[in-house]
Amino acid sequence: MELPILERADELIAAIAAHQVVIVAGETGSGKSTQLPQFCLRAGRGVDGMIGHTQPRRIAARTIADRIAEEMGCELGTTVGYAVRFNDRVGEQTQIKVMTDGILLAEIQRDRMLRRYDTLIIDEAHERSLNIDFLLGYVRQLLPRRPDLKLIVTSATIDTQRFSEHFGDAPIISVEGRTYPVEIRYRPLGDDDERDQVQAVCAAVDELSHEGPGDVLVFLSGEREIHDTADALRRLNLRDTEVLPLYARLSSVEQHRIFQSHRGRRLVLSTNVAETSLTVPGVRYVVDTGTARISRYSHRLKVQRLPIEPVSRASADQRSGRCGRVAPGICIRLYDEEGFADRPAFTEPEILRTSLASVILQMTNLGLGDVAAFPFIEPPDSRSIRDGYMLLDELGA
Repeated sequence: MELPILERADELIAAIAAHQVVIVAGETGSGKSTQLPQFCLRAGRGVDGMIGHTQPRRIAARTIADRIAEEMGCELGTTVGYAVRFNDRVGEQTQIKVMTDGILLAEIQRDRMLRRYDTLIIDEAHERSLNIDFLLGYVRQLLPRRPDLKLIVTSATIDTQRFSEHFGDAPIISVEGRTYPVEIRYRPLGDDDERDQVQAVCAAVDELSHEGPGDVLVFLSGEREIHDTADALRRLNLRDTEVLPLYARLSSVEQHRIFQSHRGRRLVLSTNVAETSLTVPGVRYVVDTGTARISRYSHRLKVQRLPIEPVSRASADQRSGRCGRVAPGICIRLYDEEGFADRPAFTEPEILRTSLASVILQMTNLGLGDVAAFPFIEPPDSRSIRDGYMLLDELGA
């Protein structure tokens, strides 16, 4: 089955050639992360500088680079390279460089005009991490001074209008995604959530084992929950079944095990790292606990906390979409339908839930200038900025 984005290839290549900024909206599974850099090459980019392609997470940067290199029939580190913290496979002839957004931000300190690139693709922009907001603001200031630089911002179908306005009404091209239908089943927990959640995951895995072959991806809120659930699942002694944890702190060797071919069934237990831009092959089923650890700043306590919260509807949809990539899928949500409808539509951008003291320090370190004057997509309010400066003052920073 061919990727939905390939049907729009000519239109996208023409848009990249004609405009300095293009916003590409596409559901997960449309193929945008792997195909857009190749369209840029076909549009004649990657000649005067590299095509830089950013991802919010290390594991995504590496797997996407692997995939593009495989499709182009080249060795990783030649035409296609990648750079993540502590690991860099970029060579002299690299034209497409996949990296984390943090790597690109760090490069700004050494190369203010980003001369090494003739095209930038900022992927998964709807995640609205601080790094993404910093990049979008910085590049907006840079574009008039670098008329030869092209920017492509890609996002799930949310917030594209806002991105477009940020870049002077840049054109939006929407690509259909979601390759196969996903059946949603609601299986809400009882009252004793902590113990019930592990049991509920076990019950959901059991229910899915009667549906036919295929791997199961389980979304949990953190490492501790992953280890508790993994222990419980291993105790069930399921036949031909391997339990694999997946979270950001795992070593890349461990992370890469989930992409290797295997016999039998796999249960991948993941934090929200597998929510976007990462296709775990073979996943036919998803179990979603509906929660994640979301970093929040408490103004009263002046500390950054990591409470477990219900994820937004957009996140829940991303999660269920993980199993419609290779065949029709089933997603079991361990909460009820009303609970889903009551959730916020989108995850709040990180800048609106972070201590601005740390943002001010990061921006000073990166040389991004004054917080109040920086072109954020959603600027923080002046009270938070004042609080941030006061805290730094109290700390004698």
